[in-house]
Amino acid sequence: MSLWEALFLGLVQGLTEFLPISSSAHLRILGEFLPSAEDPGAAFTAIIQIGTELAVLVYFRREVWAIIRSWTLSWKQGGRPIDQDARMGWLIIIGSVPIVVLGFLFQDSIETNLRNLYITGATLIGFGLALGLADIYAGKRAARLEAKSLHGIGVRDGVLYGLAQALALIPGVSRSGGTITAGLLMGYSREAAARYSFLLAMPAVFGAGALELVKALGEPTALAAGWGNTLAAGIVAFVVGYMVIIAFLKIVSTYSYKPFVYYRVALGLGVIALLAAGVLKPYPS
Repeated sequence: MSLWEALFLGLVQGLTEFLPISSSAHLRILGEFLPSAEDPGAAFTAIIQIGTELAVLVYFRREVWAIIRSWTLSWKQGGRPIDQDARMGWLIIIGSVPIVVLGFLFQDSIETNLRNLYITGATLIGFGLALGLADIYAGKRAARLEAKSLHGIGVRDGVLYGLAQALALIPGVSRSGGTITAGLLMGYSREAAARYSFLLAMPAVFGAGALELVKALGEPTALAAGWGNTLAAGIVAFVVGYMVIIAFLKIVSTYSYKPFVYYRVALGLGVIALLAAGVLKPYPS
């Protein structure tokens, strides 16, 4: 993979990571149309996602610092939350357990069988429709009841958020799409669901990226793009991702998720049509 191809994929990662349209699906699909015509691979994807999560860390630095500080101080109280920030820290840990456990148990399938583009197309459509239904439900619920804020989140909701995030191990589901859909169905506002989605993703993404970094250090051929190109792609993902966070939070506080639903369904149908026509192959060559 050339530098320009890696930079392009870094741009795609930054543009799609925080939108409910699946960054991993876009990297998997668009990789087939690059001059090298290759799947960038799970290792490349996980490592450049560190760039976008660093953007989350910078954007939410005050919230993250408050959570870490309060969670650390809570240990002086026997591990009991002393305030909302400490409680949020525990809930993020609890919510991260499902994706860690399932990611470990199904690692081989995630890196091979689940990268089938037929699966990607189907999940783009299926979970796009789920997001649309959740958004409609949230709109109707808001007319009757006040949307829940993150201050009211409990253990049950934290676990459900975590299970929804774990679905993103399948390319095409979308980490933000899964957690936002769950949040809307549980009665949270669009903005609250999006903000918690960003915070919840950090441990899982940093963990997966670190794991792939260690594996790549032991097996240099695991990175098709090479170290220099992967680093450059991660930097691009960071810069673009930071700008997308700002824009996305403003958009969801005012508008619905319908445009993302239409886009997901159209993309999924397009992928399946290209597979049926023989333009795309289900698995990387």
